[in-house]
Amino acid sequence: MMYEPKGKWLGKGGRLRRRGIYWLPNLFTTIALFAGFFSIVQAMSGRFDQSALAIFVALVFDGLDGRVARFTHTQSAFGAEYDSLSDMVSFGVAPALVIYVWALKDFSNAQNIPMLGAWVTAKLGWIAAFIYCACAALRLARFNTQLEVADKRFFQGLPSPAAACVVAGLVWALDEHQIGGADVKWLAWVMTMFAGLTMVTNFKYYSGKDINPRRSVSFPVVVAIALAVVALVAVSSTLPEMMFILFVCYALSGYVLAVLDFARRRTAGRPPAGPAS
Repeated sequence: MMYEPKGKWLGKGGRLRRRGIYWLPNLFTTIALFAGFFSIVQAMSGRFDQSALAIFVALVFDGLDGRVARFTHTQSAFGAEYDSLSDMVSFGVAPALVIYVWALKDFSNAQNIPMLGAWVTAKLGWIAAFIYCACAALRLARFNTQLEVADKRFFQGLPSPAAACVVAGLVWALDEHQIGGADVKWLAWVMTMFAGLTMVTNFKYYSGKDINPRRSVSFPVVVAIALAVVALVAVSSTLPEMMFILFVCYALSGYVLAVLDFARRRTAGRPPAGPAS
């Protein structure tokens, strides 16, 4: 059997056959895609807790497909493209639709804002949902074009799965406390815009790809991790609250890193102080 370098191989009798796709990593991608589709269906049926939870399920399987592909040496261009399309559904379209049906559609009945006018006020909901969806598409397109040149330790802009979990976490946490979207539509609008626009910033977000479980860490790091877990549990009474707080903190971490980097560069460029007079 001869291998043909253009992605095809020759079998018996010289017949040309195409190489198949790797089923295992693409199975995980398909499950993530189904979770995003299921989230949309549940939101349209008014079951917002299940729709939000499905997005978190998609997050888990989206993280597994790449790791499985690397572990089994089954990476492929097809898998990369399929994963990107799945992410657009699960972390772009699904969160935008869930938050719109849950809260943002109520802007059609909102009181007119004089500075904006009645037409703009009524459309604020779907405008925010579309901006989030468009930013997710832009974020994924930028990620795909910078795979070879990007610093693997950091993401540029908030990753779309994390942004989706910020939006879904808000729905899940408030629905857990029987708070309807119509009562917090402005909070939902702000969080949707925040998550969407943060995806297309140049802020750095730690990717965790350089973590080696076999590498030792210092004792203060272990203590800091333990304290962070205790603090997270202390400020949240339910799993939905915990997940929402966790992903909001991650979304804010990019802003914190940007401020620290700005302060460090400003300090480095400051001339040394002269002798006291």
